[in-house]
Amino acid sequence: MIPTAAALIYFAFLASNVYVSESRFVVRSPDKPSVSGLGVLLKGAGFSNSGDEIYAADDYIQSRDALRALNRDGSVVRAYGNSQVSIFDRFNAFGFDGSFESLFDYFRKKVGVGFDSTSSITTLTVRAYNPQEAQKFNRQLLELAEDQVNRLNRRGRTDVIALSEQEIQDAEEAARRAALALAEFRNASGIIDPEKQAAVQLQMISKLQDELIGSRMQLLQLRAMAPGNPQVPILQVRVAGLAREIDRQLGLVAGNRRSLSATAARYQRLQLDREFADKRLAAAMTSLQDARAESRRKQAYVERIAQPSLPDEAQEPRRFRGILATFVLGLVAWAILTMLLAGVREHHG
Repeated sequence: MIPTAAALIYFAFLASNVYVSESRFVVRSPDKPSVSGLGVLLKGAGFSNSGDEIYAADDYIQSRDALRALNRDGSVVRAYGNSQVSIFDRFNAFGFDGSFESLFDYFRKKVGVGFDSTSSITTLTVRAYNPQEAQKFNRQLLELAEDQVNRLNRRGRTDVIALSEQEIQDAEEAARRAALALAEFRNASGIIDPEKQAAVQLQMISKLQDELIGSRMQLLQLRAMAPGNPQVPILQVRVAGLAREIDRQLGLVAGNRRSLSATAARYQRLQLDREFADKRLAAAMTSLQDARAESRRKQAYVERIAQPSLPDEAQEPRRFRGILATFVLGLVAWAILTMLLAGVREHHG
């Protein structure tokens, strides 16, 4: 009867009323649809699941940072540590330990976060000794969770876009260096495009060879028919001149270190470097555009399913159940103790 009487006194006169404010929310993202039955319904209304942000929001609600932001003006300490709260339920009731860690251990027992993996809905409950304060803390925690998700979005967008912009800067620098190297090569060698110039040179050599063949045939004919013709020496000089010019032109195309064939390899390497740098720059610019579009499309949002409720009556403590449980446990303990005492008496008797 003593424990039952103590429980009766505590629940009837000492225990403070506890008011529970409840809210529900989901974190949605346009590119992560839910596949559950309720998820399909939410998807039809524009909702979809964003797993990483959900866990981040849930963990943040129960974090020290959230409590620090919530208690910036000391409202948490005032709500749970005022004299109207029972000394058994009050924070720092005896004034021995008012540290932040003690407040954190105390407050996280007043906050409950439940996540339903089937529907992706998170239920947030806040217990307080005043209905308005329970609703206020619930609303503030929801706002802090929304701010946290928004920060994650901004950080993700900033990181992706910053990486893309840095890649563009690197690609622009590489393209500039490649263009300068090609320009320096052209200025130093006096060659714009070895392949095109070689084609022109070969066309010229082909024409000279045609002329040389024609002159030789004409010279042979004159020697056979009129050896003393005064055109023979002229044709001989022409043939010799054409042969020398052909050799010189062939030397420009191939045959020495300054020939077109010798410079073509270096030109092709420089040209490939420039083309690769230009393609890299174009790809980087495309990646930046894609990153900006993707960052806008993949934002996560906290969508409230149920606003923080304002309780109109205390849900805890459950006084009758507490008294009844104490009475039943007291009977059980009394029965066990009686049996033990009976056994001891028999043993001594």
